[in-house]
Amino acid sequence: MIASDVAYAKINLSLDVISKRPDGYHDIRTIMQSIGLCDEITVECTPGTGIRADCGLPYIPDDDRNIAVKAAMEFYKHTGIGGYRTQIRINKKIPVCAGLGGGSADGACVIRMLDKMFETNLGMGELETIGGTVGSDVPFCICGGTSLAEGRGEVLTALAPLPQCHIVICKPSLSNSTPELFRRIRCEKIRIRPDTEGMIKALDNADLKGVARLLYNVFEDVSMRGKRYIADIKYTMIDKGALGAAMTGSGPTVFGLFDDEEKAKAVYERLKTNFKDCFMTKTEGCIG
Repeated sequence: MIASDVAYAKINLSLDVISKRPDGYHDIRTIMQSIGLCDEITVECTPGTGIRADCGLPYIPDDDRNIAVKAAMEFYKHTGIGGYRTQIRINKKIPVCAGLGGGSADGACVIRMLDKMFETNLGMGELETIGGTVGSDVPFCICGGTSLAEGRGEVLTALAPLPQCHIVICKPSLSNSTPELFRRIRCEKIRIRPDTEGMIKALDNADLKGVARLLYNVFEDVSMRGKRYIADIKYTMIDKGALGAAMTGSGPTVFGLFDDEEKAKAVYERLKTNFKDCFMTKTEGCIG
């Protein structure tokens, strides 16, 4: 059996860190949105044993340290299916360690594909449960669209979709450690928090400008590598016509929302002269 599909990246329209949990994780409150930037995934299952992933990048592991491999392992564990050698091929287009959920998207895509290939018909809720054992962002990447994510990120509430718009994505050539940023953040000292309820109302009203005005990520106030680049990219986007711009996830990628394609193209062309990982895309709806 062999099948192919795509794994969509995500952006955080808002991201708030509420408190540290007894298990060492943090409770968050974030509004996530699927975007058209995607990896291409092929899964091949043949009689035998073993699960491997290949994406042609030497710094990405091919064993159970890879989220796609772990996702396949959890699917087989949950369903009791065995006796299949599983080869996962990933054509990486989503930048790595970028705050765009590339690894989580790959894992979610593998779970959805195996569900179809083996005709297990588990349903979205059960697939999200499997995803939750793989990683915090995987349940959202299972369903896609626009959602409020709470808890570790696995408690999802579907929201009205972000109105179609043009999105410019730009990642400086550096990476931030998500665990390190969570260690640095002090929830009780956060000075500014996103207006999550206000953004939900703007989404309900299909108010793109209202959403853009409320973009905010509390990690932007945390000391991190490349903070100057992040600020410069945001300034360029807003100065040249973005309705709003913010960092996604734990960074360092910045995104801008545009209601004018020509302005978006102009910003994209300008930024890509200095940043290799620069993309122009649009929103994506629910996957299920």
